[in-house]
Amino acid sequence: MKVAALVSGGVDSSVVVHLLKEQGITPDIFYIRIGMEDEEGYIDCPAEEDIEITQWIAHHYGCRFEEVNLHKEYWDNVVSYTIESVRQGLTPNPDVMCNKLIKFGAFDDRRGKDYDRIATGHYAQIENLKLKIENPSGAAACSPLSTLHSPLVTFLATAVDPVKDQTDFLSQLEYRQIVKLMFPIGGMMKSEVREIAARAGLPSATRKDSQGICFLGKINYNDFIRRYLGEREGKIVELETGKVLGTHKGYWFHTIGQRKGLYLSGGPWFVVRKDIEENVLYVSQGYDPKEQYGDRITLMGFHALAPMELPLPMEVKFKIRHTPEFHPGMLRATGDGLVEIESGEPIQGIAAGQYATIYDNDAHLVLATGMIC
Repeated sequence: MKVAALVSGGVDSSVVVHLLKEQGITPDIFYIRIGMEDEEGYIDCPAEEDIEITQWIAHHYGCRFEEVNLHKEYWDNVVSYTIESVRQGLTPNPDVMCNKLIKFGAFDDRRGKDYDRIATGHYAQIENLKLKIENPSGAAACSPLSTLHSPLVTFLATAVDPVKDQTDFLSQLEYRQIVKLMFPIGGMMKSEVREIAARAGLPSATRKDSQGICFLGKINYNDFIRRYLGEREGKIVELETGKVLGTHKGYWFHTIGQRKGLYLSGGPWFVVRKDIEENVLYVSQGYDPKEQYGDRITLMGFHALAPMELPLPMEVKFKIRHTPEFHPGMLRATGDGLVEIESGEPIQGIAAGQYATIYDNDAHLVLATGMIC
């Protein structure tokens, strides 16, 4: 089996190579180099140390190493998507699009197509299950709970470590992408991964986890937005009273549900609405204002990850942001081509543009996804 391992120089992807070698697999190692390039110049993601460690891993384990430059693809797909979403007042998720369009999109088109599997350091799992046909003579109402005479179906499943689970970042992948993936550390806690790295003497054993927009790298999000959208002063207004509480530097720096970064006294204050035309932020005070919460979430672009029909309406678990917690809800079609989640509890900070990830009722299998509208 030919395996391509995507290695970033961090501890997670480094341990992936170690585990593959223990299984008798010698992967080819790829470092994906990306950045942001436009008419004003070039912003690079500092990668020298990452590449040095990745090359060390390749040499140590006797793997072939190749650097793949996807700068242009990253700009055309992820950066432009992020800028345009923010300009429209939406809350984008560049990590989701980076996984779909770069790691498992452009890379697969360029090099991954030559391999049977692509291994990464994501905290997720792959499960192959048989489907139970609830109503064989009618509409296919499928439940991945049985081993009746049905074909195996590959599911994206949550990681053992609930805090590190990254299935929400992978939820926009297509089925053809999912069936090629390997997540060797998905069955481990983060602490176990670091212990393996330390025992193996890997140089990434004590490296901090990276954060930021540059492939989870080094660029500050607000600096990135400021570069392309600039600053424009606007009012911060209390929703209930219309009182002007302060000013901000542009609605594009703020998201629905945001609490930090408003610099208002007498808080807590939460962003509950944005007026895009007038560049006004509306905020509400307190931990439980009515305007801050909602229990119905409408999704567009809804699709199931596995080739199965979901028996709507159905009880599910779901997430609308990257947290360890799941929410219970009822998933149903609205009749206008959209899908709605009726949450079993009030949800704070429902932001248009973000992605909702739908799980089975055990909060284990990823069933579907859609963009909040």
